[in-house]
Amino acid sequence: MKVALIGAGFVGAAILKELSARGHEVKVIVRHPEKVTVPDDKVTVVKGDALAGDLSTLLQGSDAVVSAYNAGWTNPDLYADFIAGSKAIQQSVKASGVKRFIVIGGAGSLYINGQQLVDSPQFPAEYKTGATAARDYLDILKAEKELDWTFFSPAIEMHQGTSGERKGTYRTDLESPVFNAEGRSILSVEDLAVVIADELEEPKHIGRRFTAAY
Repeated sequence: MKVALIGAGFVGAAILKELSARGHEVKVIVRHPEKVTVPDDKVTVVKGDALAGDLSTLLQGSDAVVSAYNAGWTNPDLYADFIAGSKAIQQSVKASGVKRFIVIGGAGSLYINGQQLVDSPQFPAEYKTGATAARDYLDILKAEKELDWTFFSPAIEMHQGTSGERKGTYRTDLESPVFNAEGRSILSVEDLAVVIADELEEPKHIGRRFTAAY
């Protein structure tokens, strides 16, 4: 499969590693190509910025687009840039002729007892702006009729695993977090990448949001 991957930070780098290991041809689109480690000759890295111009030419010919776009947690314009960048990426995907589109969002839009996590008083203040932006973009994406889109909300605790923490197993839900026996919603970034690669290879959530955890 030919996959265009937008963003190669914490999440994007893990997705790149997983897709490469499975033999997929990946075009990575990032603002700073020199910062991306290329794992094999099936991976190409090109310069592109969703806020600076149309990405459709770079996306053409792909079987799917995965957006791991992040406007930067310390960005003072995080909310506005996240919404603008996400909408620009969505438009570029449509203009490119690619139909399959997977967006990596946040856990803040998941529901517990009818309330979205981002609206709860316990939600960490330092993540609220970014989480609100991701939640509001999901509402925008839900109106999309042309693309075969999927929005993925990570587990509440999404961390970078140590060596060997790619378990390759997980459980999914649609609107509510998946909790383990200890009451934690947790997934390593390595297994987040497994979830995304599995969804690309065997789509099960077209036109909807889903989440996953152990």
